[in-house]
Amino acid sequence: MRIIVCIKQVPDTAEVRINPETNTLIRDGVPSIINPYDTHAIEAGLQIKEKTGGKVTVLTMGPPQAESALREALSMGADEAVLLTDRAFAGSDTWATAYTLAKAIEHIGADVILCGKQAIDGDTAQVGPETAEFLDIPHIAYIRKIDDIAEGRIVVQRLMDDGYDVVESSLPVLLTVVRELNVPRMPSLKGKMAAKKAEIRKLSAADIGAAEESLGLKGSPTQVRNIFAPEVKTDRKMFEGTAEEKVDALIKELVGQKCL
Repeated sequence: MRIIVCIKQVPDTAEVRINPETNTLIRDGVPSIINPYDTHAIEAGLQIKEKTGGKVTVLTMGPPQAESALREALSMGADEAVLLTDRAFAGSDTWATAYTLAKAIEHIGADVILCGKQAIDGDTAQVGPETAEFLDIPHIAYIRKIDDIAEGRIVVQRLMDDGYDVVESSLPVLLTVVRELNVPRMPSLKGKMAAKKAEIRKLSAADIGAAEESLGLKGSPTQVRNIFAPEVKTDRKMFEGTAEEKVDALIKELVGQKCL
């Protein structure tokens, strides 16, 4: 079984800063982490490998410093790491990113592709499904459980607002996963030591046969025009006294604010 897990290195949300002049995220000097949803995708890939055999490849697109995210995934148990890095990828929106990932997946080969449901820095939830469309394969979003995988088919539970659907698909397939799917394992000491020495395979636009006009800003039909931090409100009221007195005071305040 050939399993590819697409991950993204994102800024630690507790440390996000915005450049007031350019309205862009300041990434220099900001701690980076693996997108939290992607850690559940890594765990899912490892569990599939443990059940069916095969190889888990983690794939990301980004600058050279994205290697640290790949090494963390390797320390969890992934077999191989691939970094898509090229100046031509700069400025990619979700469409251009999905195209680039799809070309890399075609180059590597996969039976199951796993992605987190969305990235915490963009929150679009578009890249996974768009990648499947470029690959022309089935995709199932919001996977909360993998019931069975064998003989070229997979059965999963898809999270819905009022429960879940049981969906069966042929392989290859792309799945986007939610936190309810699993609890990601912690890297072992042996895994961390091996990850430090592991070779990260690097692929450029030429390596994956990507069309120049479909990459980066050229291949991006959308552009971010403005980004801003929400206004921090500091107006608050603290109630003192016994629990009963606090509840009474809160009710009076809510009534006064016409919330009740």
